[in-house]
Amino acid sequence: MNSGVNIVGVGMTHFTVHLDKTYHQLCAMAIDEALENAGINKAQLESVFFANSAWGIFEDQHTIRGQCALRPYGLLGVPIINVENACSSASTALYTANMAIKSGEFDVALVVGVEKLASMDKQKSIEAFTSGFDRTCLQETFDLYDSLSASFNIPMPAGDDKGKSKAMETYGVMSRWHMSRFGTTQEQLAKVVVKNRQNGALNPKAHWQTPVSLEEVMNDRLISYPITRPMCAPIGDGAAAAVVVSDRFLAKMDAAKPIKIRAMAHTSGKAKKTFEEEPDIAERLSKIAYEKAGLGPKDIDIAEVHDASAYGEIHQVEALGFVPEGEGGAFIESGKSALSGELPINTSGGLISRGHPVGASGLAQIYELVTQLRGEAGARQVKKDCKIALAENGGGILTIEEASMTISILEKAF
Repeated sequence: MNSGVNIVGVGMTHFTVHLDKTYHQLCAMAIDEALENAGINKAQLESVFFANSAWGIFEDQHTIRGQCALRPYGLLGVPIINVENACSSASTALYTANMAIKSGEFDVALVVGVEKLASMDKQKSIEAFTSGFDRTCLQETFDLYDSLSASFNIPMPAGDDKGKSKAMETYGVMSRWHMSRFGTTQEQLAKVVVKNRQNGALNPKAHWQTPVSLEEVMNDRLISYPITRPMCAPIGDGAAAAVVVSDRFLAKMDAAKPIKIRAMAHTSGKAKKTFEEEPDIAERLSKIAYEKAGLGPKDIDIAEVHDASAYGEIHQVEALGFVPEGEGGAFIESGKSALSGELPINTSGGLISRGHPVGASGLAQIYELVTQLRGEAGARQVKKDCKIALAENGGGILTIEEASMTISILEKAF
């Protein structure tokens, strides 16, 4: 019998550099908070969906990561499903748990994501990000970027550091295309960072908790034109968790503040050779999510989108249908995506300020939206009364779009 699915508890560590903490410890911190937030104990958990992407790169831990991470926590003896899907690992884990509860297989599930990307060996951190490409044709991918960039009608500054960060060169070529096609400016990208760092300054769990000025963002080191260093998500560590339950279990809970999963959609990217040959992955997927939810872009009150670089936010507000294609930069400049705006975007600070420990990022978005829908976000609480929220979480790269993506639409249900 199909059931509705509800988020009843969320937890999250501070996203920062945790060289002194293990994967196990970070998981325990996030799970403890999520269980307390839900008002249940670990003995009531019937299943666990565990998200991680890069533990094997750093410590050679492969194949049974969830069982190993949760062993000290005493969560063995229940189904543990391991999920690896690059930067969208945690949202894919939630998608999987959502399906399992809807099917009636479980009534209670824990979803937890963890990642440790900071390392004294910086090469390991770089490997963790470039592992999200198809390594069998990596050179072909970067040759494609070069050929595309050569066709763009934008001046490239002298001394461009294109290629220093292979992961960010993806966003560099995407940004250059958008600038060439729509007249988007580097200053508009910088304004995404200024907004999100202001939001992050109000978030005690964010990696960066200090505002930056437009001039600081514009004048910092160039990574891949037009992307400067502050336009990139920081490298760090953290964990996030959510407790999800069926309608049947929810009916037995006292004092719950449920957030209903109105719809979830997931898909893989396509190895496109041009930006115009077909709609972007987020455009394709959001249509599915909106149809499932019986809603449209205008029904969304608040959103968290995947801004691994500043371009990500400008692109996603267009692809998700919040503004017409080409108007993402103007939307940022208008102030409509600020905390006090018509459609607050990345109130957590986004990946740029909150941080991006890959295997936990999707659930960090859910943590923020649940907290906002409950009216519990403190200094960063949005001014409007939000009832419907959207999270977009992409992962990996196939040529010029994400290799995987999950979109979640949440609804306040109390």
